[in-house]
Amino acid sequence: MTETMNAKQSMNEQLRDVEQRVAQVLDLAKSLGADAAEASISRQQGLSVGTRFGEVETVEFTNDGALGITVYQQGRKGSASTADLSEAALKQTVQAAVNIAKYTSVDDCSGLADKDMLEMSPADLDLYHPKVLTTDQAIQLAKECEDSALAYDPRITNSDGASLDSFEGYKVYGNTNGQIVGYPSSRHSLSCVMIASEGDDMQRDYAYTVNRDFDLMDNGVAIGVQASKEALSRLNAQKLPTGKVPVMFRADIANSIFGHFIAAISGGNLYRKSSFLMDAIGKQVFPDFLNISERPHILKGLASSAFDSEGIKTVDREIIVDGCLDTYLLTSYSARKLGLKSTGHAGGIHNWQINAKGSANGGDFNAMLKKLGTGFLVTELMGQGVNVVNGDYSRGAAGFWVENGEIAYPVSEVTIAGNLSDIFKGLVAVGSDVDLRGSILTGSLLIEEMQVGGN
Repeated sequence: MTETMNAKQSMNEQLRDVEQRVAQVLDLAKSLGADAAEASISRQQGLSVGTRFGEVETVEFTNDGALGITVYQQGRKGSASTADLSEAALKQTVQAAVNIAKYTSVDDCSGLADKDMLEMSPADLDLYHPKVLTTDQAIQLAKECEDSALAYDPRITNSDGASLDSFEGYKVYGNTNGQIVGYPSSRHSLSCVMIASEGDDMQRDYAYTVNRDFDLMDNGVAIGVQASKEALSRLNAQKLPTGKVPVMFRADIANSIFGHFIAAISGGNLYRKSSFLMDAIGKQVFPDFLNISERPHILKGLASSAFDSEGIKTVDREIIVDGCLDTYLLTSYSARKLGLKSTGHAGGIHNWQINAKGSANGGDFNAMLKKLGTGFLVTELMGQGVNVVNGDYSRGAAGFWVENGEIAYPVSEVTIAGNLSDIFKGLVAVGSDVDLRGSILTGSLLIEEMQVGGN
């Protein structure tokens, strides 16, 4: 407890020092002729270890920091960055940004975020949980995880190892509108990758856990066992005949579907007119049972933040209401290009919660399999065959064929295809088996029908 308190006290002192340095950098930019400026300093430090067959493969200590500064001068913009945080290097970087601004084109949409939208007093979202961990302790935890995986079944014949990562750091942002804000954060993870063999067949799979708080991660032995189970379940995979079938995305990859949706409603694609969801505000995008809420201030949330990368205050938002699109995702620049207001999404989204009403709330994983009935359960996606301009979707996939609500056999080397508009509207149910390990909190997704290409 004393070590943790000391770590937190040290971090608070670092934050105060860095806030002063950001203020000095902004003052320097003004003195060199900038009309306005914004700057951020971030630092990450921590430990990463990897083991394979009980041997230590990697031990890495990280202590990285960087400054990024952008200046605005008569409608022109200049940016520069440096990993050297010495006073001399910071001065050179500011001067470089000012010099660059002299040669860029005038852009009326560039500039600082609107002052009335800034978060001046961010709340503490409990994102910082330092873990005092020795190298020996980290190695032992990784070994225990991998050992449990190797001992699970004799068909586990090889390993890509186990990895433990424990990082902490901070971010401080400031601008010449009088805002200087920052916060510390931590992130810890443990993963294991195993290879199963039977005859000539070899399959690889993994399991992992991640949390802001080290002590809230899943048990390492359980992660190892899960990695082995996943690899074993893929042995003796078959192909599927080509045709249209119901498709269920398991929760841990279902978030990728909403990732494409995010791209389609992001300001950069919208003002460039390169999205299939142009002019979609108020229109039906998903079935009317679906709601998507954004909750940026969840304590310990992996995607929680009191402000975005431009210092704009994050707020609770409804993204999809009864299937209809309620908002785009805009930065200050994209908002000005579209004649709108920023939504506080510079740097990404903040804890999306995917919810289905009524009978479309499909229950746990086994209940979702029952809803699927007979069809394709997808547990892995490969390739990048997604066109956000027209919504065309085609990706390699692996998983399981399901018959009468029961997994029948593993499947590999197939493609699934469709159009994102049809996939979104063809959503039948969302499971309660929510994966909490990312920024999109969703359960498994059941799609009424997709094209599957196999034999």
